[in-house]
Amino acid sequence: MTDSFDPPYPNYDILRKWDSPSYNQITRDVLTERLTAVPQRQFLDEQEWRLLQAICDQLVPQPERTDPVPITPFIDAALTENRTNGTRFAGIPAMREAWRKGLAAIRAEAMAQHDTDFVSLDAHRQEALLHRINDGDAEPAHWDGMPAQRFFRSVLLKEVLAIYYAHPAAQSEIGFGGPAAPRGYVRMGADRMDPWEAPADRRNR
Repeated sequence: MTDSFDPPYPNYDILRKWDSPSYNQITRDVLTERLTAVPQRQFLDEQEWRLLQAICDQLVPQPERTDPVPITPFIDAALTENRTNGTRFAGIPAMREAWRKGLAAIRAEAMAQHDTDFVSLDAHRQEALLHRINDGDAEPAHWDGMPAQRFFRSVLLKEVLAIYYAHPAAQSEIGFGGPAAPRGYVRMGADRMDPWEAPADRRNR
């Protein structure tokens, strides 16, 4: 749903801060696991996995990456562990049920509109279908009482983006300065930067 773009910080790599005060050992351990231990499919069945991957490819296209940031595996891992972020939205069932219902509903929307599964649609039709769900133009009968727009915006989309931007490759793409711990950020106002942050015109170097 978002066109690919040239990264504004093409030569910036957040992992160069690995041995700096921007990282502590806990953060290094988490990132090492994230980079080297991509989970295998456990909770989702093969059809659900392929569908979710196709949705992720639409929401966060990565055609320029040799090794795309893995998103579907980490959603599956959270579902396997029944691990939530602690937020439960009105009308949205428990996490595992919500994802099962949501993916089934997106498949049903594709079948009703195009007489084929979502993964078989071309990119333009996939994008258009997701836009309709995002805009609240979904068929309620397919969603079994779950609000389609709320699931898409507050559960699916947020989780996809949270996992994407937890990866160093995505953080480098936006010039992220590093985690708040242990160094921390002090100058929080607009257009204010801490002394250890590179000026904007130098971040591409």
